[in-house]
Amino acid sequence: MDFTDYTFQVIAIGTAILGAVCGMLGSFAVLRKQSLLGDAISHAALPGIAIAFLITGTKDSNILLLGALVSGLVGTFWIRGIITKTHLKSDTALGLILSLFFGFGMLLLTFIQKQPNANQAGLDKYLFGQAATLLIEDVWLMAIVTCICLIVLLLFWKEFKLLLFDSDYTKTLGFNVKFIDILITSFIVLAIVLGLQTVGVVLMSAMLLAPAAAARQWTNSLGTMVFLAAIFGAFSGVFGTVISASQNNLSTGPVIVIVAGVFVIFSFIFSPSRGLLFKQIRFMKNRRDLELHKTLAFMYGIAETHQNISHPHTIKLLNHFQGFTKKTLKALEEKNYITISGTEWSLTQEGFKTASNLYNQQSNNDE
Repeated sequence: MDFTDYTFQVIAIGTAILGAVCGMLGSFAVLRKQSLLGDAISHAALPGIAIAFLITGTKDSNILLLGALVSGLVGTFWIRGIITKTHLKSDTALGLILSLFFGFGMLLLTFIQKQPNANQAGLDKYLFGQAATLLIEDVWLMAIVTCICLIVLLLFWKEFKLLLFDSDYTKTLGFNVKFIDILITSFIVLAIVLGLQTVGVVLMSAMLLAPAAAARQWTNSLGTMVFLAAIFGAFSGVFGTVISASQNNLSTGPVIVIVAGVFVIFSFIFSPSRGLLFKQIRFMKNRRDLELHKTLAFMYGIAETHQNISHPHTIKLLNHFQGFTKKTLKALEEKNYITISGTEWSLTQEGFKTASNLYNQQSNNDE
């Protein structure tokens, strides 16, 4: 594989830019609990591609993507209309528009394929994507859209943030909630349309959501999440392109999505705050702490009834209990809560004080 190859560089840069812009905008879709939105919009864009071809008779990517943009926006506003004008929930509206538009798009593609015109070949690449068809002009278009997206995010950052976490409060501050919502949704549609040529209709929602889902595991800050999602998306695009270019007969779009999925799985497991691994470690630690506290509570229950916690009678009572493991006793000794002499152990003054505090806290909680 030649990294200096011009075609490879164009595709790698294009997929990196696409991954970055999808990661940024996908963060808002994930936080707004609109994960199906990307799937619905990408499928809603398919009829626009077919109609644009039927009207113009050309496979110029800019014209086809313009048709996809119009169709995607129509589908998006239909979804909004169904949610606001009917009693249907958002997931129902998303599923309805997704099925309706995708079915109509497939019908149009079938009609086009049966036309006696050789020019229609290759339209099916928008179903699963074909990154090899990316041209430098497409990359420049992605770069321009990404820059516009960044500018809009910076200009409306406060409004977007308020809308995400408290739309009612945003209204009371006098902001035009409808305009802000339409603005962010329109950019999500634009990002999805840009990725159709590379990743395709079927997989585009994963490209939008996977980097954001991975980034969400590492932070509670919106700014950090958007930045990490852009990084994960860009790396997914580059690594996917490298893997695809190094092997024969590997489609770039699906490989990019798989790499993004690997980022998600890694984040779900190894994230310090939400990762499954660290959750299990914290659970085991809490269970050990609880075991130590229960042990101290038992010791305290015996020792508090005796004036001298080091008295041989007290020690005999404590050691008569066989419910403590050697591991627990060793941990208590390391904390200087007990002393061990041979096979016998006794509660120290520090251990008695700590157990007393635990007992008092428990009593307060019970009250």
